[in-house]
Parts: sequence; structure tokens; C-alpha cells
Amino acid sequence: MYPVSNAFLEAVKANTRKYYWTGRITTTAGTVYEFDQDDMVKGSGYITSQCCGSTEIELGTVYAAEMGVSLFSELNRYTLEDAKVELFYHLQVAGGSYERIPMGIFEVSEANRKAKCLEIKAYDYMVRFEKAFTSLESIGNAYDFMVLCSTACEVTLAQDRATIEAMPNGTENLSIYSDNDIETYRDVLFYVGQVLGGFFVINRAGELELRKYGNTPVLTVERKHRFTSSFSDFITRYTAVSSTNLRTQIAEYYALDPDDGLTMNLGVNPLLQFGLEETRRQLCTNILNDLAVVNYVPFDSDTIGNPALDVGDVLSFSGGQADATKYACITSNSIKIGGRQSIKCVGKNPKLSQAKSKNDKNISGLLAQIEAGKIGIHTFTNASAFTVADVDTKIISIEFATTEANHAQFFGQVIVDVTAQPVTRSVTASGDVVIPSVPVDDLPVDPDDPEEEPVVIGNTEEQTITISLPMSWQEDGHADVIFSFEFNNQMIPVHYPQENWHSGRHTILLYYPIEDVVPNYTNIFNVYMRCEGGTAAVDTGMCIASISGQSMGASAAWDGRIDIEEYVDLFRIGNGSQTDRLQVRAFTESDVWEIKETVKRFYSDVKSGRTGVGGFAMPVDVPGSNT
Repeated sequence: MYPVSNAFLEAVKANTRKYYWTGRITTTAGTVYEFDQDDMVKGSGYITSQCCGSTEIELGTVYAAEMGVSLFSELNRYTLEDAKVELFYHLQVAGGSYERIPMGIFEVSEANRKAKCLEIKAYDYMVRFEKAFTSLESIGNAYDFMVLCSTACEVTLAQDRATIEAMPNGTENLSIYSDNDIETYRDVLFYVGQVLGGFFVINRAGELELRKYGNTPVLTVERKHRFTSSFSDFITRYTAVSSTNLRTQIAEYYALDPDDGLTMNLGVNPLLQFGLEETRRQLCTNILNDLAVVNYVPFDSDTIGNPALDVGDVLSFSGGQADATKYACITSNSIKIGGRQSIKCVGKNPKLSQAKSKNDKNISGLLAQIEAGKIGIHTFTNASAFTVADVDTKIISIEFATTEANHAQFFGQVIVDVTAQPVTRSVTASGDVVIPSVPVDDLPVDPDDPEEEPVVIGNTEEQTITISLPMSWQEDGHADVIFSFEFNNQMIPVHYPQENWHSGRHTILLYYPIEDVVPNYTNIFNVYMRCEGGTAAVDTGMCIASISGQSMGASAAWDGRIDIEEYVDLFRIGNGSQTDRLQVRAFTESDVWEIKETVKRFYSDVKSGRTGVGGFAMPVDVPGSNT
């Protein structure tokens, strides 16, 4: 619910109210046109928004809000392409003043001229995310993907990193690999919204906002405020989720106890495909816990209207056939400018859909198998920004496999912001200074004795003097940005692309032919970057790469396995002299942790205390003893 004053809430539910609407159109050229309710054709204006379909509660949705209005205006409709439309609602509160609330920001999609008016249809910024997503491989947490989408589609985020990462699953590393059904950035947001257990909307300030279903009502709708209303005789609630695992091709099922409600089918979510089984379980369990708050009575009602209400708001109803102890959530909101407001909550009956949902093994959306000889491509982009200094840092990592022995090609492009270290320059400037000759007649004469000869100091002839001055200054230096390639844990010798750049933004294209690829084997191609003489920063989405070749197939991401090796030298145990006992020698422990990300992480492990040794698998013979 949009934050309004108590005076607004009192005025909006009064028997009578005094209000008016205004708006503003801003063209792409910057021209602003103001209009008010007198300029609107009566009954033509509306705003509709929703967070679910027409039948059931959904997660991860990315619906766009729609606005339409007809204006008595002579505006040139051709100037309104992609123009911004803002609407405002003004309500008179106690004391006679008017409180204004924004009703959203929309972009014009259609502007049709009629005989006496101009018809405008517009949508909010959610349609900007209907931009092609090139199936690039990415690694990052939920907020990293939100930043990637918002940056690419030029929409501001309403929440900061701390807010998103405080949510369940907010700090989990997620992976997108090239074999998926993602087509647009809107699809990416859909899957991210599922992982976070919520849905995305564009708020009234034109920002991308993640909302979650709740169980605390923000308002009670009384009988006198409803023109019509219809309430279901069941409660929609969820006690389980299912998610299809691409690796096993099975819809995995996670449930609460008791499991007597609906099951939310998450389908094939690319962000939930990789990692340990325990990780998948934890992710889905967190989603289920967010979904478990859904305990709503589906309804459909026409009300006198409260423009402060938003989709996702939880309401309670009183009077008539309503049960004041039950709650409902606005999943669809339609406001008529100068008219009624229609709100709705959708939902299924758990008794009617329980059997079907529990046995839903739908694996639609599974990837097609590789066809022999078909050209395949694996792509990558960075979901996190990073800064590189004089240490080799992994910026690209692509796994791929082929079904035949053949060749592959690596292509990459990196946009780098370089900050070179300043360089101090110093020189000695020298030059000749010519002192002109002085005629004798111009020499000074003693005024008291004009007859006396002029005093000559120095040389009256022309002379040249050489002068030297030291000078120093600072100027922008050069930074050496060096790239190196690694294939299957072997550094590729000789070939090290390098650029020598001043400070500023630069672009480099990378290429390497990969020959003799072994079939039916998971290959890893890594690219490292370092910067000498300064630092190099790569922003989110500024590093893209691909590997293409024939008969290429998908390979799983890191499965969470950590290899640990421990090396212990010979040691002695027992009492007695040096020769009669086993003497413990110093031993070292080596842990190798490899996390396949393109962001630098740090890990440290400290082992303290004594280590007890007990029991042997076989007798130990000590010279000079009976052991």
C-alpha cells in the first residue's frame, strides 16, 4: 500500500469525497504537457495491474501495468512515441487541503487520433525488460542478476543489495548456463523472483521492486464500501513445491508436515539446476516457507475505490457474506478514473487440485538432446563487477563437452575501465639570452661633473648568456593489461594478448582456436587478466565470451565437491630413548578449495589444539621393546 496519511485513509472511506485527477506527458524531446480531469473524456481513463494469472497464485511473475485515457487535446500523436505519462490522484482531506499520491509512470505504446480526442494507451517500465537475453552464462546471487537486468534495460532498482541479500536465498550463488529456455531479461527476472519467493512489479516511482505475499492486512473493506462482492467457500494455501531437476529428469517434491494443501509447481527453473542436492533442497525449502504464508480466501469485488492500494496488499473484509477472520490478497487491481475500483484475489481449491498437483511429473521445457554434427555454442557474461591489479584474476570460465573429436573456437570481448598510475616527468630547459650592446653616449654620466668620463661597468658590447632551469610535472601513465588462457588446467604458453592503455574506457577482442578437443570429456577454458602499472575495472555485463564448435553438449556446473589432500611425514610414538620410540615429526596439511566463479573469493582455515592419534590397523614393532 502506498504510504498515505491517516487523514487520507479517513477521507477515502467517508460517505462522500472530493477529489480530482491530473496528469503530465513528457515527450522524448523533453516537452512537457500538463492535463487535468477536465481534459479527460469521461469514463475513458483506467489503470490495471496484476501479479497473478486468472486462476491461481503464482511466483516470479513480471506483469506490466496498463494505462489508457482519451484526452481533448490537439497534441501531435507522432510526437508521443515512447513519451512518459504520469498520473496523480488528489483527495481532499480534513481541513480542506488536498493530498496528492502518484498513480504510476507509463510509456506510450499507442496514440490514436479521433475526430475530437486523442486516445493514449501506455504500459509501465516492465515492458523494457522484453529485450533479448542472449543466453549468456552467468554466476552471481539474486541481486547480481537484478542489477544485470536493470542495467541492461535502464530501470532503477527500488531495493538495495542489503535488502535483497537479507531474504532467504538472497545470498545463494546462482548459475545460468547456455542450455536454457531464457529468451528475454523478463524471463531472467521471472526465475529470480521464484528463487526469492516473490514477484516483481514496477512501483509508482518507476522502479523495479520485489514484493512478497504476506499475512498482515493493511486495510479492512467494510460492506458499505462494496458495490458487489463474491467470496469463495475455500481457502487457498500451499504446503509443498515441486521443481524439475534436469539432471535426473524428475520433478522433486518438497513439503511441509502436514501436507494437506496445494503444491506450487516451479517447473524447470535454470537457477535451481546446479549444485549439491542439499543446496537444491535448501533453496526450494526457503521458497516453500515464503509461500506457506499464503492463506487467502479468493474474492472478486467492486468497491468505491482506494487508489493507495497496490497488488500484493492483504485485505480483510467485514459485513455481509464476508468472514472478518479470513484474509485475502489483491492479485488484480483495476481503477476507473472517476469511477469504481475492481479488486480480485485468485486461488484454487486444495481439495480439487491436490491429487493432480502431488503427482505432477511434468518435465516440459527439458532440453533437446544434442544432434551429431550440429553447431553448438556456450556463452558467458559476468554477473558481478571486479577490479584487477597486478595479480592474475580469472574473469571468464566456460565448461563444454563434445560428442566427437573436433575443434572449437573461443571469442571474447571485455570492456575495461583503466586507471593508470601517474608518471612524473622532469627535464632541464635551457636557452640563450642576448644582452644588447650599450652605446657609449647612453652610458650614465655624473651630473655634478659632466666632463668626467662615463663609468663603464661590464661590457658595452652585445653578449649572449646561456640559462638552464629544471622543470617537472605529472602526466597520465600507461597501464599494461595482459590476458592469459588456460585450457584444462594447463596454461597456454606464448600467446598472451596485451594492451598498453592510458586511463579511460577501452575494449579488447580475444580469440583462441582450441584444437584436438577430446570427445565425451568435460573441458574447461579459463581466461585470466592482470594489470601492471595501474588497475583495471570490469563492470557487470561488460565481459562476454563464447565457445562454439560442432557436436557440443551441455556440461554440469560445479557440483560442490571439494578435494582435500593431507600429507603426513613419518613420526614416532612411545616412551624411551630416541631409538626406542616413534618420534612425531612436523606435518603439514594442504586444502585445495576451488569454486568456479569469476569473482575473487578468499578462504582461510586455522587448525589449533592437539591432534590425538589412537589405534593402528596393524602392530607396530619398536626395536628393544615387546610392543
